[in-house]
Amino acid sequence: MKKIKVLNLYACLGGNRYKWPSDLIEVTAVELDPELIRLYKQRFPNDTVIQADAHQYLLDNFKSFDFIWSSPPCPTHSKARFANTKATEVYPDMALYQEIILLQSRAKCKWIIENVKPYYTPLIPATKKIGRHLYWANFKLPNITPRKSPAMGQTGGEIKALSEFHDFDFYQYKGEQRRDKVARNLVDYEVGAAIFNAARGMMQQAEQEQTTLF
Repeated sequence: MKKIKVLNLYACLGGNRYKWPSDLIEVTAVELDPELIRLYKQRFPNDTVIQADAHQYLLDNFKSFDFIWSSPPCPTHSKARFANTKATEVYPDMALYQEIILLQSRAKCKWIIENVKPYYTPLIPATKKIGRHLYWANFKLPNITPRKSPAMGQTGGEIKALSEFHDFDFYQYKGEQRRDKVARNLVDYEVGAAIFNAARGMMQQAEQEQTTLF
């Protein structure tokens, strides 16, 4: 099977990508934060990393990939922010639904979009709920129970606990975002691996069936 061309949007530090089989894929990762880009390149030196607006990059390039993973920013959708009475009111960021509609209606590749379970009824029903997150996809998602992540404000150091959980030293991050925010933005790598492997299996099956026809 030829290498799978993967688009990893809002890549952060590649939590979802950590256990993907590097020998089978060609990954283009899109991220805005230059410090996250620096660390991502160290972590996955063979990936192509682009500093760009992931939302626009998807619109311009979605037809060029075999598999797309998108994790748009979640704060405006989260129950935690909604419950914070001191937080400034904001509109939910509709980029999430723009991407779902685009891929549902136009994409020929396998794709998945991940976000938190929102404080409102999702405007588009999700394909599956895994842990506290919703996933929209155009393929059957596996049944998987995510690992239990460290609690906020955990005794002994939240950053240390998150570093052990994600197998990455978040103290390396010297950028402008809070380290705990960066750490909690990462998808559980076991969930990321299970979802990617499910998509890869379907792509392999489709390729075998196509080969058989000819």
